[in-house]
Amino acid sequence: MGRDNQIVLLFDGDCAFCQMCVNVGRKSLAYMPGVRAWQFADLGALGLTRGEAAASVQLVGPNGLHASGARAIAVMLSLQPHPAWRTAGRIMLTPPVSWVAETGYRLVSRYRHHLPGTPGATAV
Repeated sequence: MGRDNQIVLLFDGDCAFCQMCVNVGRKSLAYMPGVRAWQFADLGALGLTRGEAAASVQLVGPNGLHASGARAIAVMLSLQPHPAWRTAGRIMLTPPVSWVAETGYRLVSRYRHHLPGTPGATAV
């Protein structure tokens, strides 16, 4: 089983901004884990609750890999074959950058339905 089939990135399938971010990731990153909308995933098999999946993006995989929010994005970047992306991911995992990244993630998450790419979003 390849790495793509083992690591899964779960996102909010009802969020157009979230889908846009996934699409950018698919175009920009050499490695993208399996991607699923949490609404259509077997959360129990992945060891997640509905509340966890609804709260933030989740990255799950073998050997106990479980990260959410900004940490999930940072771990995904640290898995990239390109050294610049790997370095960015590792920096995002290191305090105090990790604290800023998580604060930024929470802010974007809270207002994601008002961001570009979403129905009813104001022009930016």
